Order: sequence, then C-alpha cells, then structure tokens
Amino acid sequence: MAQLALACKATSRACAKAGIANLFGMAGDQNSSGDDQKKLDVLSNDIFVTALLKSGSCCVLVSEEDEDPIIVPEAQAGRFCVAFDPLDGSSNIDCNVSTGTIFAVYEKKTPGKVGSVEDVLRVGSDIVAAGYCMYGAATELVLCFKGGTVERFALDPSLGEFVHTHSNVKFPAGGGKKIYSCNEANSIYWDKPIKEACDDFKKSGYSQRYVGSMVSDVHRTILYGGIFLYPADVKSKKGKLRVLYEGFPMALLVERAGGVASTGMFNGSVQRMLDLVPTSIHERCPVILGAPRDVDLVLNRYK
Repeated sequence: MAQLALACKATSRACAKAGIANLFGMAGDQNSSGDDQKKLDVLSNDIFVTALLKSGSCCVLVSEEDEDPIIVPEAQAGRFCVAFDPLDGSSNIDCNVSTGTIFAVYEKKTPGKVGSVEDVLRVGSDIVAAGYCMYGAATELVLCFKGGTVERFALDPSLGEFVHTHSNVKFPAGGGKKIYSCNEANSIYWDKPIKEACDDFKKSGYSQRYVGSMVSDVHRTILYGGIFLYPADVKSKKGKLRVLYEGFPMALLVERAGGVASTGMFNGSVQRMLDLVPTSIHERCPVILGAPRDVDLVLNRYK
C-alpha cells in the first residue's frame, strides 16, 4: 500500500506538470484494449509497475496498458497480485479534466512463490483491498480493505503525504442527490430497460452529470448520491469497462459505502458485479452502481 501511495504521488506530480514537461499528446502506440496511448499513460504505467516490482510484495501485476500479465521473478516475488488502471480517463488529459488511478489487490492462491494468471482470474469478492486516486483540484486517495470501511485521504503537497480526511465514507441517507451519470449519446444503442430507467430519472427531476473519467464520476456518486451507468449496448455487447481493474475495485468500494453494484443484464442474467468470474485479464463488463434507491429502479425494469 505504501508503494501504491508513492506511485499515486508520482503520477499526481506528472499530471500537474504535464504542460510544462511536454507530456500532453500521444505516445504513438495502443494499449491492450486498442485505445490510443497518451504520453502520460505510458509514464504512469512505468511508475506503477516499477513501484510495485520494487516493493517485494507482489507476484502478479495486471495493467490496462500491458497486453500480458507481468509475472514477477521469484527473487522479487511476494504474496500479492495487483490489477490496476494507471491513468483512468486519459482522453481528458490534454484539456486538464480530472483523471485517476484504480487498483485491486488479491492474495496469491496458487502454490509456490511464483504467481500465475489464475491468481487474478477470480471473483471480485476475493479482493483484499481496492481503491482509486483522483488527480483533480486536489489529489484524493479513497480505499478500503475487504470487510472494512471506505477511507478518504488528501495529498498535502507541502508534506508530500496523504492525510486522512474522512472515515467510514457512506452514500448519503436515502440515496442523496438525484443525479444520474452516463453517456446518454449512446442511448440509441441501449436495451429497453436502460432507456426506460433513464426516462424515469428525467421524469422524476434528476440532473445528469457526466465527466467521462470513471474515477471522477464514481467519486461524485459516492459522495453526493445517485447512480453511475455504463451499460452494454449494441456496439459493445460485453460493455466497455474492464472487470479486473475498473469494475471490481469500484464495485467493492461502492458496496462497502452502502451502495449496490450490478452488471444489469449480462450473459443472460442480471448479476452482482463482484460475483463475476473473469476468463481473461482484459475482459469487459457492463457497470451499474450507485445508491440502492436508484440501482433498484434500473434492476426493477429488468424484472
């Protein structure tokens, strides 16, 4: 966790100095999902991989930016596996909109000191720690351990340390503000229940807020209330967000904060997100998470 915090500090500094250090723009490559890589994507990935390798605590690393899992050599290997998106929302980098890092930590289960991909292809409820760091007006780290509470920290630049600011973070009572967050430009491709649910939100006086960086949208949803949706559609039948390092960690945080995290209709049934069993490290899934008041409204449309 100390090395993850260190990598978040270094990435925060890189984001803040991106314009000065000529880190805006494209790197000229594509990542594991076929998305164009920005310079900061590459730099932040190098920061996290190096920090976690040097920790001596990890045996398997899975990054959005790397096609294959990184199996740590036995001499450096520890007992934890980390799946992470080093810079979520990187399409927003050049216009200085908030970005973030998302991570999930598993404990190794296969025998021997060297890890394998089977150590991370597991249900989300096996995660032992999850969190995200948001690089915005302030740098905030939000995390929880399995069975624990959601804790919130802010980076004090004068100290170079994360300071604990909020204990036992919870969704506001009753669901909080009436906000739904989604890319409604995709609604022509959605299934009928999702369209009807969003119509219900509008008829009930909900406001729409959508940043396009998952970290920012989920952070606001947890603190203010409401719902975040990125459903499957005709173009992306499996959804667009990745299970291991986007869906799972956010689902754990949302549930520990008193919310609900569902896939909506996925592979023939409506499922709890943390019950999914991924079969590949970059597998995708639909994401519906937020206050029970609002997620239940969507799921009732499927019923």
